[in-house]
Amino acid sequence: MLSIVIPVYNEKDNVSELVLRIEKALGSSEHEIIFVDDSNDETTNIIKDLTLKYKNVILKHRENKRGLSSAVIYGFKVARGDIISVMDGDLQHPPEVLKNMLDEINNGADIVVPSRFIKGGSDGGLNIFRKLVSFTARYIGKLFLKKLRKVSDPTGGLFMVRRYVIENRDLRPIGWKILIEILVMGNYKNFVEIPYSFKSRSLGSSKLTIAIQLQYLKQIVSLIVRSRKCNIK
Repeated sequence: MLSIVIPVYNEKDNVSELVLRIEKALGSSEHEIIFVDDSNDETTNIIKDLTLKYKNVILKHRENKRGLSSAVIYGFKVARGDIISVMDGDLQHPPEVLKNMLDEINNGADIVVPSRFIKGGSDGGLNIFRKLVSFTARYIGKLFLKKLRKVSDPTGGLFMVRRYVIENRDLRPIGWKILIEILVMGNYKNFVEIPYSFKSRSLGSSKLTIAIQLQYLKQIVSLIVRSRKCNIK
């Protein structure tokens, strides 16, 4: 079974469409949709309604908690599937790519990374500032962490893994880049990249802040230290 972990914070305008598009994309494939919800608006009630309509939609609401990283790690613990995917709840990650990701897993991939930076992909949804932030984040990560160098889009938040990749691993993400944590500390032999087009937000506001960017730098330092202790190259 595929478990789709979706951390959300105040995405009331997007979650209904997101579920509809996931269901259309995956069809009869066995899957569950886990919303780890830290919202303080109507998002929680909307997801509650979705759980009544769709038996495979699961709501895990956390009171007085914030943080994408902790939400995803919590989602990993709740997930029942032997395959786990993570995606944003703001529709910037197109749900339609999930089927291609699942096909690659079923063909033997341990990790599937949709990329904006290979042929057929696009980061056209990013403004100039966010493109600069994204480039800098990728450059810093690849400069200091060798395992990121063969991945064209290691800082994306959309990915799919087999459960054993993350099970019993020392995952301690600080900021908002969960994938780099898995690429460095995960248990895998191979990964596959497929193209996708990043979409700009049509509703709601971006959660990207200076504080989040500083958390990313702390995460890089943490990964350097831990990977050396574990003799990961």
